[in-house]
Amino acid sequence: MKFIFLLGGLLGFLCAAGAGWWAGRTSDRVLLDAAVGTLIGALLFRWFWTVLLGALRQTLAARQQAAAAAAAAANSKAKP
Repeated sequence: MKFIFLLGGLLGFLCAAGAGWWAGRTSDRVLLDAAVGTLIGALLFRWFWTVLLGALRQTLAARQQAAAAAAAAANSKAKP
């Protein structure tokens, strides 16, 4: 989780700083925008990571239930 938070912050900083510099803003404004971009990027990546892990858990649970149902069906057919 910490790695995702740091990666999001870094990307937010770089995107905001690059956009501000490219737009021709002053250095103090670029750094302020980059600081805000750091916070927003970190929070967005944290939210996205949470959504991604939730989807992964649901997929694994569905696969496990399907495998259990297939095993139960195979056991019921095997018993005469």
